[in-house]
Amino acid sequence: MTEAATQSPTPVEPSFEPPQGMRSLRVLARLLDYPTQELQDASGELIEILHAERRLGAALKSSLMGWCQRLQEGDLLELQAEYVAMFDKGRATSLLLFEHVHGESRDRGQAMVDLMAEYSAAGFELDARELPDHLPVFLEYLSLCDEAEIGRWLGEIRHILALLTARLEEREADHALVPLSLLALIGAEGDVEEHRPQVKKEAPDNTPEALDAVWEEEAVRFSATSDEDCALQSAEGRRLAERKHTVQSQPVRIMPAPSLNASSAPSVDR
Repeated sequence: MTEAATQSPTPVEPSFEPPQGMRSLRVLARLLDYPTQELQDASGELIEILHAERRLGAALKSSLMGWCQRLQEGDLLELQAEYVAMFDKGRATSLLLFEHVHGESRDRGQAMVDLMAEYSAAGFELDARELPDHLPVFLEYLSLCDEAEIGRWLGEIRHILALLTARLEEREADHALVPLSLLALIGAEGDVEEHRPQVKKEAPDNTPEALDAVWEEEAVRFSATSDEDCALQSAEGRRLAERKHTVQSQPVRIMPAPSLNASSAPSVDR
């Protein structure tokens, strides 16, 4: 895989790269990046990597590769405008993982501190402007982990991935294929179904009226809370990272790669 295929617009520089990492996770990370000419130029290589990923089913890989081709052939300015409309207005489709759990409260800050500690302990150092809970950055980290660790982390955030998939599907966005693929890696695609009724009832949060209402609400809630509240928020903010170490549950495993022959290889629709 060449440098162009996995280079992020906001580079992440790991200090090591274990051989067991999954290159397809880097491809999924790139597909969630803001579209650039570099991404369009690398689309052919992204398709090759996805085609070689045997952990994903043929239909899902075909959809992902078709999306890569549409990115390659699309008008860049239109792709960028669609991206901004999808991810930079409202929070329903935010790519910031902890925003779906903590919103903008201070517990999210502590959760990010703990996630950064996880990165540092693994030798993964960020050299980017993105926050550590930005999903593409998180996928960069996972791409360096072994399959047991990948499965454990995807199991931790499966509820976020399922909700994000349902919301992106409701907006008919190709981006829904990324969280759906992550769920497929742990055999949890069915989780999306339970969120679809809720998502259909949700009012749009990306209209000017909705954005103004959120701004006004945050201005009111910015008033100081008690020291006790701060302590509780810090404890809550550590919940996700702590649970990763303390809950002795059934391990979540990456789905095994099926045997692949020439007749079953997916093709890219043109």
